[in-house]
Amino acid sequence: MNRLSAEDVTLAYDQRVIAEQLSVEIPDNSFTVIVGPNACGKSTLLRALSRMLKPSRGRVLLDGQVIQSMPAKKVARTLGLLPQSSVAPDGITVADLVGRGRYPHQGVLRQWSAEDERVVRESMAQTGIAELADRYVDELSGGQRQRVWIAMALAQQTPLLLLDEPTTYLDIQHQIDVLDLCAELHEEQGRTLVAVLHDLNHAARYATHLVALKGGEVIAQGAPNEIVTAALVEEVFGLRCQVIDDPETGTPLVVPAARRARAGAVGAGRVAATEVS
Repeated sequence: MNRLSAEDVTLAYDQRVIAEQLSVEIPDNSFTVIVGPNACGKSTLLRALSRMLKPSRGRVLLDGQVIQSMPAKKVARTLGLLPQSSVAPDGITVADLVGRGRYPHQGVLRQWSAEDERVVRESMAQTGIAELADRYVDELSGGQRQRVWIAMALAQQTPLLLLDEPTTYLDIQHQIDVLDLCAELHEEQGRTLVAVLHDLNHAARYATHLVALKGGEVIAQGAPNEIVTAALVEEVFGLRCQVIDDPETGTPLVVPAARRARAGAVGAGRVAATEVS
């Protein structure tokens, strides 16, 4: 059994159902990426997997236990989450915010230690924010703040790490830096990562396991080389394209059809529909 899974879950906000009877298994030691069009349930699924959203039916299992039944600190020592939108307290420095990632490891008999200090320093160095340690978070750029939140998640030192759109607000160079860091955490430290990404080409390049959602339903899941096809992209995203080998990595690379080709296909479809009618 894999450490994290969702079994026949129904996910809803109040009475608005996002997904029904959704089952997902997160392979251990994988870099799993969830992709799909806007409002398909990607972030909702991640919230359920992280214990932030309780399924109205079904269950999420962490290490064989229903995640809602587990003590919050035990979950926090096993599973870290970088939410889509995070707001830092006013007047907090970068080092102090990153240090909050050590909270699950604190207790009555264990307060701040030299080990905590070391982990915080390493987390800031890994995300390239060590020189910002004494700066206030609210005076940083959006990209810098995003890296601070990632550093806090790293400082939590959990074997499972969930990231909801971790490249938001970042320019292309820093997007690649963050995804490279995720790949290193997976490959060198053996962490299981689950990320929601909008960029399908980034997902195909970095993921070892891909989950494609549409309308709250899993359309396909598996290794990118096995499931990313032109037919899948059109089914999930409604986009005509070619899928070729990435010249750098050999992973699938999605090349959208040119505007005129897409417009011609729409026109041909209309003509065919008229002839049928």
